[in-house]
Amino acid sequence: MTESNPPLKMEVRGLHFYYGSNHALKNINIVIRDRQITALIGPSGCGKSTFLRTLNRLNELIPQTRIEGTIRLDGEDIYQPGTDVVALRQRVGMVFQRPNPFPKSIFENVAFGPRVLGVHTKSKIEEKVEQSLKAAALWPEVSDRLHLNALGLTLGQQQRLCIARVLAVQPEVILMDEPCSALDPLATLKIEELMQELKKKYTIVIVTHNMRQAARTSGWTGFFHLGELLEYATTEDIFTRPQNPQTENYVTGRYG
Repeated sequence: MTESNPPLKMEVRGLHFYYGSNHALKNINIVIRDRQITALIGPSGCGKSTFLRTLNRLNELIPQTRIEGTIRLDGEDIYQPGTDVVALRQRVGMVFQRPNPFPKSIFENVAFGPRVLGVHTKSKIEEKVEQSLKAAALWPEVSDRLHLNALGLTLGQQQRLCIARVLAVQPEVILMDEPCSALDPLATLKIEELMQELKKKYTIVIVTHNMRQAARTSGWTGFFHLGELLEYATTEDIFTRPQNPQTENYVTGRYG
């Protein structure tokens, strides 16, 4: 069961987002609770992934986008002038829909982030790589072949490597954009089990089209529809006692 009132990690108020003249997100208000898994569900094209990318300002990489409202991380507005966006993306990491390892060795994939942050001592780099791979439940499978190209791993292993790469820079929040959509059921199960371990230390926000995955993994769920957050509550309430008829129609499979 989810704690009744865990502390907040991120708070979104009055969020509007635009792709040019397209009003993609409309007045989003949501709190992301610390060391909890929050699932975002809804039909394709409803704004879930767009919203996820606002949480670490990745949408700024897209031309002609505009945002209104506030997003606070530990009480600080991440869009205020002078925000160090590189530091923000270290604190709020992203795992994408398809695994995207660098075309380098397994070791160098994980070592990349710490090196960028100024860690160059060989022993410290090796320690960080081992810690991150263990935290991503990948170490037993790759410890004897760290020098091999990461692209030779299975898709499931590549996704866990990408999670290890995020963990190596010591984030506080991990954003996951449909991280299992390209994986087989066994690899999906490993990612879901990993998420349960990671939430002991990290705040996780996951976009998923898999209703069972949302129900299995998350403590809180938000239902998006046509750029609006129609309902946000505990996962148990969303799936057993939804307040909005459109939420009920979606989670029961009547549309979506």
